[in-house]
Amino acid sequence: MPMKTDKDSKPVQVFAGTAMQAQLLKSLLENAEIDAYLKDEFTGIITPFHTAGGTGAVKVFVSSMDYEKARMVVEEFERNLNTDE
Repeated sequence: MPMKTDKDSKPVQVFAGTAMQAQLLKSLLENAEIDAYLKDEFTGIITPFHTAGGTGAVKVFVSSMDYEKARMVVEEFERNLNTDE
């Protein structure tokens, strides 16, 4: 199997939620040495009442090369979100 290179990498969405949730998850991913990027961050700030995965949600993206590692961080984050409610 050939080794994947950066040019094979594509952005993959791993989460959608409020601006605060997305920023927190981005920090957790970066602490795990995974580059993460936010999309629609300003929309989530302007219209936070439409978030939580729907309209106005802030999306978190990682490289497809980091997807499996990122999923572990995201799953733990989502478990903690569900226990706080």
